[in-house]
Amino acid sequence: MPAFFFGHGNPMNALLRNRYTNAWAAIGREVPNPKAVLCISAHWYVSGSALTVNTAPRTIHDFGGFPRELYEVNYPAPGDPTLARRVKQLLAPLPVDLSERWGLDHGTWSVLRHVYPDAGVPVVQLRIDETRAAPFHYEIGQRLAPLRAEGVLIVGSGNLVHNLHAYGWGQHAVEPYPWAVSFEERVRQMLLLGEHAPLVAYERMGRDAMLSIPTPDHYLPLLYVAGTALAGERVAFPVEGVDGGSISMLTVRIGSSSIPTSDEVD
Repeated sequence: MPAFFFGHGNPMNALLRNRYTNAWAAIGREVPNPKAVLCISAHWYVSGSALTVNTAPRTIHDFGGFPRELYEVNYPAPGDPTLARRVKQLLAPLPVDLSERWGLDHGTWSVLRHVYPDAGVPVVQLRIDETRAAPFHYEIGQRLAPLRAEGVLIVGSGNLVHNLHAYGWGQHAVEPYPWAVSFEERVRQMLLLGEHAPLVAYERMGRDAMLSIPTPDHYLPLLYVAGTALAGERVAFPVEGVDGGSISMLTVRIGSSSIPTSDEVD
């Protein structure tokens, strides 16, 4: 299986048909159905490592101030306790809790309801340990890589550039900030070249990086996905764009791709 990092953006994308969500749907049509999805979402970011082990994980509406229609969305994908235990095995001796208290947060379901609208593919979430530095998260991705050969789709969900303080909240279109464009382009080139060390040490990448990543929660899922890459694998960007000037909607695909770009499916 390939591996994907999705820029999920505004929760309203769960309901909308736009060039981003159309491209997510195209990915679902192009990629053979996996046995299961393992998702690392920016929105399960607390202390300690954990996995959802629910057989029927609940749909979590972890946001406020949106239309009632968004809170009525249910994404009833089954869980996969067998996959959760397999991931725990791969990460041993790291302590990993098996949790029935969490479910699928909007970082997961707002994208997957377009990729797999019938909710028929089992989904497990892996919690991001907020107490750990970036190298830890990249190394976890490396340890998860064997799952790709086992038919598991590894998904990271966040945003490469995620600065809500600079976001254009009005209705008019906002041009991307130069620092957002510059940082995204640097990351794209590093991914294409397979140069992951600077991505892990992103705090040394200067002002553009600090403006793009004021907090690490939305960036770290990219490191998990990058960690699963094999030497020489093709990298593609099937979804591109910047929302509100400061939210990158870039999707990164690790593995061969024939998926049309977001402009082609607009």
